[in-house]
Amino acid sequence: MVEPASIQFGFPDIQVSIADYIATVEIQRPPLNHFDHSLIQQIADAFDALDDTAECRVIVLASSGRVFCAGANFGTGQDDGSGSQDFTEQGFQNTTGKLYQEATRLFKNKKPIVGAIQGAAIGGGLGLSLVPDFRIASPAARFSANFVKLGLHQGFGVTVTLPRLIGAQAANTMLYTGRRVSGMQALELGLVDLLVDAEDLRRSAIDFAREIAENAPLAVMSVRATMRQGLAEAVSEATLHELKEQQWLRATEDSYEGIKAVAERRPGNFIGH
Repeated sequence: MVEPASIQFGFPDIQVSIADYIATVEIQRPPLNHFDHSLIQQIADAFDALDDTAECRVIVLASSGRVFCAGANFGTGQDDGSGSQDFTEQGFQNTTGKLYQEATRLFKNKKPIVGAIQGAAIGGGLGLSLVPDFRIASPAARFSANFVKLGLHQGFGVTVTLPRLIGAQAANTMLYTGRRVSGMQALELGLVDLLVDAEDLRRSAIDFAREIAENAPLAVMSVRATMRQGLAEAVSEATLHELKEQQWLRATEDSYEGIKAVAERRPGNFIGH
């Protein structure tokens, strides 16, 4: 048995620990665990470090609180330190483009990942939930590709990862409607591999990871590399297109209305401009 260990690299928003060849990477930005460039970079750095750590054979990606990840911060421009944001095309390109470069890194790690999804995984949070090889969820989990409700195109490589997992037509339904998918519906779609009670979620994710970790680690990584061959490259290419579409849509009146409507929990009054 590997003694419990902690790897500390100065991550401000995630905690990394290892026990019995299983590393847990926990996002700690409650209550909604919104991400930005910094958080995605921290996760990618942790994955890279764990690839070089013999005591880790499998990673469990989890988050604190009731929500897995409610998506990206909408401060998508450059922060000048005054609290204001630059929502110009250049500002959007700078921040979102760099974020997607880090997001692509998440698909390049070598070791299997099991996601523990306890609550909402919305928008970019859905994209983050699609990084793991497997997803264990509670009935309270909610998945939504709500980009069209924001007046935007999908991002985070969802163009590739969602249809790869649940099929093109089911992905189209989620992307065109922006509807929320419950934990049970996600299980039926194949978006989730196992549904367990909330109090059993973390243990079940670790148990699932342990079943993988018991096998020959080099063989597991070899099989994984084959099964995910070309995925990181496809995500990288997809994010370039996603960014271009998001960039021009972000400047439309519908996008401003969509973001406001979602924040106010109401349907958007879209005009097609």
